[in-house]
Amino acid sequence: MDIIITNNSETPIYEQIEEQIKAMILNGDLKEGDGLPSMRLLAKELRISIITTKRAYEELERDGYIESYTGKGSFVKGINRELVKETVVYEIEGLFDEILDKAKMAGISHGELLKILQLLCEEREK
Repeated sequence: MDIIITNNSETPIYEQIEEQIKAMILNGDLKEGDGLPSMRLLAKELRISIITTKRAYEELERDGYIESYTGKGSFVKGINRELVKETVVYEIEGLFDEILDKAKMAGISHGELLKILQLLCEEREK
């Protein structure tokens, strides 16, 4: 499993793991029933604490992305893509609220924000 940890990121390591596994599930790299590496193996591969991988797996299980079975391991759970999309839209709305607050403090207009968003989208398409 290709997980990249950025030590100088403000995002905690367990969240980096969680987000990357979620992305693999949502884009189809990991499918329902696929097994995940054991917490111990993932911790060893990433050279991090098993407590960190345990927390990431617990968060994934809490959010309904994986199921864990004692002695068997952790597996990708069948997900309701519409529910996941709605959750992501809710998170995006929260981020946009933060962006709008910061833009207002800096005197950035809605038009300027739209231009920035458009530029970012165009860069991603390249």
